[in-house]
Amino acid sequence: MNKITPDIDSATDGRSARWQAHRSQRHEELLKLARKAVHKLGPQVSMEEIAAHAKTSKPVYYRYFGDKEGLRQALGAVVISDFRDSIIAAGLAEGDEAGALRAMVTAYLELAKGSPNLYFFVTAQTPDVLTAPDRAATGSTGALNAFFDEVTSLMNERLSAHFAAHTLTPSNATALWPRAALGMIRSAGELWLRQPEAPGKPSLNELAEALSGWLTHGISTNSRS
Repeated sequence: MNKITPDIDSATDGRSARWQAHRSQRHEELLKLARKAVHKLGPQVSMEEIAAHAKTSKPVYYRYFGDKEGLRQALGAVVISDFRDSIIAAGLAEGDEAGALRAMVTAYLELAKGSPNLYFFVTAQTPDVLTAPDRAATGSTGALNAFFDEVTSLMNERLSAHFAAHTLTPSNATALWPRAALGMIRSAGELWLRQPEAPGKPSLNELAEALSGWLTHGISTNSRS
């Protein structure tokens, strides 16, 4: 009996490992299909529509993600990770502070414009994610807040370097600037995404240039005389 038990345990462990691998693979497949569904059908897409687009049933998505919010959280973690990688890389690639800010703003706008439907689906969060980060600890809200924290840290480093290079002393309010800047970028970007295409709509580069100028030098830098 003792000789057989290890073989039984090994077989059980093997089946468990294969089942976990299958679930993980299926989880990733369902996420990719949901991402395509949201991109095509819009941020208000229902679970039933997502399942139909994925050629499966709604209970399958509930089994893997719990509910629509669970799916949003899982999809948000993936999409926000893509944002994080691109935006942080853009900020680190530039040597000067103004160039780094513009590169980060441009990367953000490019990613959001790539799929506004997906962007609005995964960022459908409470405004606390920027102004009360201690309340945004879980799910995609937590992932979004962690991303904002990392960007804030990079912006603080760049800001400190700017003050040091110009022999300036920051005020007590300076620490609020990075998150306030993120709020401005996000608000302007979302307004821009929702604007219909028309002659008066700024291009991506025009908006990136304007936002960078407003944040570093003030509104007068982008006015026309």
